[in-house]
Amino acid sequence: MNVYDTANKLATEIKQSEEYVNFKMAREALALNPDLKKRIGEFEAARYDAQLTQMQTGKEDEEKTKKMKELYAELIQIEDAKKYFDAEMKFNILLTDVNKIIGEAVREFM
Repeated sequence: MNVYDTANKLATEIKQSEEYVNFKMAREALALNPDLKKRIGEFEAARYDAQLTQMQTGKEDEEKTKKMKELYAELIQIEDAKKYFDAEMKFNILLTDVNKIIGEAVREFM
């Protein structure tokens, strides 16, 4: 089996994983609630902005971090948002683990 076949098989298995299916369902549920989807989009923009600032400056911007945390605290009280964040986190852990395994396999060349 060649590497591309293996990669395609892995992609198929990821799409069939519980983590992927749950995350996809959570995203679809958000699509049915435009207001909540908009609010989560605002949170994700705030999170990205805070992370980008930290990466660029090497320091945490307290105001941006505070805004992000406040938005998250509000959203996590909403059941569909909580399900979305939980599913997103589990899916991201899966991807991180897979990337770590691949990275360790080729570490000697990096």
